[in-house]
Amino acid sequence: MARLQDKVALITGGAGGIGLAIAQRYANEGASVFLTDISEDALKKAVQQIGPNRADYAVADVTKPEDNQRMVEQCVAKFGGLDIFVANAGIEGEVKPITEYDLKTFEKVIAVNVTGVWLGLKYAIPAIAKRGGGSIIVMSSVAGVIGSPGMSAYIASKHAAIGLMRTAALEAAPMGIRVNSINPGPVETRMMESLETQFAGGDAAMGAGVRQQFVERIPLKRYARPEEVADLALFLASEESAYITGQTHLIEGGQRAG
Repeated sequence: MARLQDKVALITGGAGGIGLAIAQRYANEGASVFLTDISEDALKKAVQQIGPNRADYAVADVTKPEDNQRMVEQCVAKFGGLDIFVANAGIEGEVKPITEYDLKTFEKVIAVNVTGVWLGLKYAIPAIAKRGGGSIIVMSSVAGVIGSPGMSAYIASKHAAIGLMRTAALEAAPMGIRVNSINPGPVETRMMESLETQFAGGDAAMGAGVRQQFVERIPLKRYARPEEVADLALFLASEESAYITGQTHLIEGGQRAG
């Protein structure tokens, strides 16, 4: 039997990159997947890629309470319940020192990466509890366990996401809900391309040199593929991780080993 047979998963930021890779992996393992993102065109393409018989979507802004409530309600109405919630939506913000960082940008990063996770938990936990339990995955980052010059908003937000995960794990355990975080290092995604360009001073052509510097710091000497993060997300969603909750799961090619 498939590892997620007859399960229902809701994935924010599900239209591309890591979110889409997770959705595809879950669908391949028997789950129905409900995707949310801010681009309807991207969501339609994602659903077509996965298969309309296995996937559906809603345009949603995770910073808005009403959108979080609606996406959970629509998922339950479409597929009959909710077993797995992946709080994946996130943005990178700017690369600037704290003294030069724009307050509005800082607040936007916190709104998406922290408030968005909190709101998702607020509405997903009761729906999963009605099914007798399940799994929640908060997408944090290696940035959630380290500091990095120029990335104050992103670093702060990913540390906060881990705090939310740990608190939710304790609160939701009596309901049979496990809550864990995934903490990737650099992954082959649009976000890393954006960060490379920003670290290169806005010069996309120079971004390749920044990328090489990042790669040299990784013992395995490459970025992760979104599909590799999806493999970890599958494990945490499945019954194979039934006794794991409240934990951070690094997938970063050995960066934290030294």
